[in-house]
Amino acid sequence: MGMINHDAVLRARVLLLGSGRLGLLEQVDAYRVLAEVSPRAYLPKLVDALLLMSYRSRVPEVDLALTTEAVAAARRIEAGVPTRSERLCRALDAYQRALFALGRRAEGRAACEEMAAAGQNGRLATALAEEGRFREAAELNEEAARSSGASEVSFWTMVEWAANLEGAGLHDAASAVFRELLDDTRRKAAEQRTALAIFTWELVHLSRMRETAGHGADAAAARQEALTVLEELATEGEPKNWSCILGWWVTLFALSGRGAEPAASAGAPMPPFGTDLDRVSATRDTFLGTLPALEAEAAALREAGRLPQLVDVRRRISIREAVREGTHPYRFADRFKPHFDEGVALARRLPDDPARLARALTDRSMFFAAARTFEPAYADFAEAVALLDAR
Repeated sequence: MGMINHDAVLRARVLLLGSGRLGLLEQVDAYRVLAEVSPRAYLPKLVDALLLMSYRSRVPEVDLALTTEAVAAARRIEAGVPTRSERLCRALDAYQRALFALGRRAEGRAACEEMAAAGQNGRLATALAEEGRFREAAELNEEAARSSGASEVSFWTMVEWAANLEGAGLHDAASAVFRELLDDTRRKAAEQRTALAIFTWELVHLSRMRETAGHGADAAAARQEALTVLEELATEGEPKNWSCILGWWVTLFALSGRGAEPAASAGAPMPPFGTDLDRVSATRDTFLGTLPALEAEAAALREAGRLPQLVDVRRRISIREAVREGTHPYRFADRFKPHFDEGVALARRLPDDPARLARALTDRSMFFAAARTFEPAYADFAEAVALLDAR
């Protein structure tokens, strides 16, 4: 600690004790001064105020400066203060986001590693997955899932874990994790504790996983069970009225398209497929920023009459549109139906390519389920199943 300016300390105390309402910058300035003389009392307040300023900022460089100071202040909190670890992790979380936003991945990952050492490894798993380090990410996912002590199986935890195992090429292990989630969802659906639509999306995703792994019989069994659930939905509807569940649909739809995207690496990170992509992040922004280039590519493919490639690019565009605003229920069906109608219409022009048509029909069926229009969802999926079973 340097020389204490007692006049500054007195002014800071008077300012905080005054009856007027202080601005956030004034509070931060006062806490900075008082943290030098009463660190136990004022360092936690300084951390909170700095983080609040960073959340309100829209300038990446300012965010980084504020969060750097917040981390330094959090580290200075005495080890015996009960909230030290929680505040340090919050500061590190904001700090790593600021670093990643500026493209400083190595430093951002180091901050995530410090969070993991403090017991919060979720952000490190995400950072590793963004770089294609799926096996390492999956190990962290397993540690988190098995040590959480939660009584309920979490969709978000299990899908992320399975996605990273699959990304690492561990297909059977990925399916085992996903089946654990699916069995739990089956029980909850029977007890009317979750939506049948979610159960359907999970069954269809498992069928894709098993098809990719070369287990056609397993894939067919999952499709048949999904078809049975969709038939029930088409005839009777959901037993209960659920709040917005679009995040589940977006997550699995985006994950189904990971194989068509460039491989992730530290130099060219990709979004962490299998997680909630509604959250703002640098990789999400980059992913969505490719939309204009994909639209231009689609126009060129259409002009050249290259239909198979056009179908694939239009699907990549649809996934990005879903990631961008697929969780917003306002006019959901009106906004997204044209994308899926186009995908099916283009695929129907490829009579010798039933796999692409089945995929387009499945995509539209799952969209219809998200839009709660279950009769066309059943019709599309029934056609898709017939095409796949006829191979």
